Amino acid sequence: MKKDIQPKYNVATVTCSTCGNEFEVGSVLPEIKVDTCSNCHPFYTGTQTFVQAAGRVEKFNRRYGINQKQNKPEERDE
Repeated sequence: MKKDIQPKYNVATVTCSTCGNEFEVGSVLPEIKVDTCSNCHPFYTGTQTFVQAAGRVEKFNRRYGINQKQNKPEERDE
């Protein structure tokens, strides 16, 4: 095995540019800057909204004539 070919492993400081949160991780880089961290990301904070996805489902149902009544067997008019 060749000597001195592995990069030096450092304790890196990660800085979030959105909220300013800082924490330490192990890396070969001395400093890491991220746009969004788990402290301010909507998925992890519970503030994520699904309005756009709900609108797409309703649009699909309207386009193909799918009603909620058609999916329930007890309410069919046959």
